[in-house]
Parts: sequence; C-alpha cells; structure tokens
Amino acid sequence: MDEVEVVVAHSERATLRVGDVFLKVDADQARMDVEVQAMALAPVPTPEVLWRKPPVLALAALPGAALGHLGKPSTASPAAWAAAGAAVRVLHDAPLPPWPGRGPAELAARLDAECEWLLTNGVLPADLVTHNRRIAEAALRPWTPVFIHGDLQPSHVFVDGDEVTGIIDWSDGGPGDALFDLAILTLGHERHLDDVLAGYGADVDVDVIHAWWSLRSLVAVRWLVEHGFDPSAPGCEVDVLRSRM
Repeated sequence: MDEVEVVVAHSERATLRVGDVFLKVDADQARMDVEVQAMALAPVPTPEVLWRKPPVLALAALPGAALGHLGKPSTASPAAWAAAGAAVRVLHDAPLPPWPGRGPAELAARLDAECEWLLTNGVLPADLVTHNRRIAEAALRPWTPVFIHGDLQPSHVFVDGDEVTGIIDWSDGGPGDALFDLAILTLGHERHLDDVLAGYGADVDVDVIHAWWSLRSLVAVRWLVEHGFDPSAPGCEVDVLRSRM
C-alpha cells in the first residue's frame, strides 16, 4: 500500500496524497460543487476527477512540480512563470461561470473587519496595519469581472520545465478581478511579477496588484492564525506587509 501523505489539514478541509491520487475531504459540499464545476469550465489544464463520494473528491496527480511556495524562493525558470501568466490570460478570456462572485463592497467590509481585529487584539503594529490599509484601497475599485481562479497561489500551479501542466484547488473559482489572480500568483514572489506580466500579455495597473498584495495579506492573518499556520514566517504575509512600508 502507498504511504499516505497529509498535504494540508485544518478544521475546514484536508487533502491527502496516496500514490498518484489526491483525496480532498471537505464537509462544505457547496464549495466542492464549485471546485468540480470550475475545473470542468476552465480552458486550462486541471486535474482529472477520478471519482466523487461526498465528502471526498479524488483527483489524479499532475505531472511536474509546483511553480513555487510562499516563504521559499522559487526554483522555476522565468519562462515557467511567463507560461503561468499566459495560462492565466487564457482563463481570464474565457466565458464567465454561471455563479456570482464577490464585489468591491463585500471585500471592503471584510477588510474593515479584519483590520479592526488586528488592531483591537494587537496582532500587528498599528502603523503596519494602517499603512497597508491605505495601500489596499486601490484594489477596491469597480472592475469588469472575468473568470478567475480565486486562490492562484504558485503552489497551485504545476509546471514541468517551462510548461504549465495543470492548476489545482478551484473552490474559490468564479467571476472576479483579473488583477487579484495576478497578485495572488506573485504574492511573496515580487521578482517574478515582470515574467508573469510578460506571459499575460496585457497592460495592467501594477499599483493595483500591489494593493491586492496588501489586502490579501491583511485579511489572511486571522484565518491563518486560527487554523494553525504562521503568517509571520519568513517571506510570508507579515513580511509582505512590511515590504510595503
């Protein structure tokens, strides 16, 4: 029998690897429905769905390795990062999925709540929170929705050499801001932003990407702490916030 590897596990969901099969366990069936539907609609490589028996979804492993991981330097080539940018552009040019996404007003309310929690509980220095809160404002503008992945961390993009072999973890897929995907892909990997944009092939407002880096990091801290992760680890969310000072 193959060894069971725990890829990620917390109170909301878990992902296990058994040989060439990934088993995703998620009690939120609506979230899993979105993942399956988004993978079916996305015009980019995604894992093969082997079977689904709620609360478990079985997916085939992708060839290659992750483009990168937050808090660690990426060993992927500039061409691989550019290929990731090109894949994101294909996704953003696709028809919108038939379910709603989050708009600026909803995200602004969440940002306000998370910043208040950070300040009230003294989790981060007040100047760090307030400065990044001001930067984050630039992301909260009207946008034309596109089909986004919604959690496009480089660990969710698999490459083999300079080719994208697949993108995983689609439970946040739906209509949204194109620059959010580009920001999450490059969060903590700022030096690869130019490569990603070269592959993406469209003019974008880099200041908005910077704003999404601040917003994402601010709203992620409480969730990470409450689920046993360390946002203050080197190169992770708190360092991203400090880099904006």
